[in-house]
Amino acid sequence: MRLFIAILLPEPVREALSALRLGLPGARWVEPEAMHLTLRFMGEVNAGEAEDIDAALAAIHVPAFDLAISGIGNFQSRRRVRSLWVGLGRSEPLARLQGKVESAVVRAGFEPERRKFKPHVTLARLKKTPVGHVGAYMETHDTFAVAPFAVTAFTLMRSYLNRDGPHYETLAEYPLEGAQQPNRATVRSTEPT
Repeated sequence: MRLFIAILLPEPVREALSALRLGLPGARWVEPEAMHLTLRFMGEVNAGEAEDIDAALAAIHVPAFDLAISGIGNFQSRRRVRSLWVGLGRSEPLARLQGKVESAVVRAGFEPERRKFKPHVTLARLKKTPVGHVGAYMETHDTFAVAPFAVTAFTLMRSYLNRDGPHYETLAEYPLEGAQQPNRATVRSTEPT
């Protein structure tokens, strides 16, 4: 199973972000229903490891909080722009949640993440998009912002890769304290034994 831990975005936020999905040649836009904020990418894990991750994440206790999306940026490698994203305003509650997720994953037996956490929501993956086009697009949208929204839970997600891009499945949801959420579902292996 290919897993990651994320905050899913409410529909009004995804709608606002979907308005940005135009005007950039060579962009492979992320579908609105797939937009999320990754807290920790796990990669390939087996069913037993998934259950250990689930148990560790279920022990996290963090209050619900608000989060705001603002600004636009990109990730580059070797003078090529790889992806376009929107950023998140500085948030101590988000940093606290991500830190607790990281600690839980390490307690479950995984290596610590070496990369620094850079909160963002990917808008598009880019291939052979001229850097000048990316710069013009970013300049046009540099004041983009979305009103703060409530973060009431985080999720354990499974990713399926295919030619059309990744598809996601929610395996478990973990409500934050003070949030009105249904009881948490637990991870059950869907892999053949």
